[in-house]
Amino acid sequence: MEKIDMNHAVSFTGHRPERLDMPESTVQEWLENQIRNAVEEGYTDFISGMQRGVDLWAAEIVIRLRQEIKDKNLKLFAASAFRGMESRWEKDWQNRYNAVLRAANGITYVCDRPSRIAFFKRNEYLVDNSKRLVGVFTGAPGGTKETIKYAKKHGKEIVLIDESKVNF
Repeated sequence: MEKIDMNHAVSFTGHRPERLDMPESTVQEWLENQIRNAVEEGYTDFISGMQRGVDLWAAEIVIRLRQEIKDKNLKLFAASAFRGMESRWEKDWQNRYNAVLRAANGITYVCDRPSRIAFFKRNEYLVDNSKRLVGVFTGAPGGTKETIKYAKKHGKEIVLIDESKVNF
């Protein structure tokens, strides 16, 4: 398994589709722009938290761009909270999750068993292993907000779709 180059790594945080206050197409377009910008700035490693919505969309974009620009230096790492995290999702999301796992350069299961704490540990893993955090944040409480707060506390570069909603 390949190792993450933390100094050239970007991780993602964001809400599940049903919690977004903007169209999915807007989020996906913004994510693609952020990923392309990061690649132009020399970032090579991208870490997805593998959750439905922002995490999987970002991973799918990285996979597509890696094929499109034919850059073997672009790497995708999957950081799942625990094995079987996707088992209760709709079939389409399960298929997408598994496709991303197959395309990943490395897979980490942060915890051994399901728990609420596993998601927080996964979020900390994302931040601890990257230099930049790209986030889609609506202002709602929850894991995305806590991940952004954790990244800020640890001096990470943070890029958000709508910084006007950040109120810490």
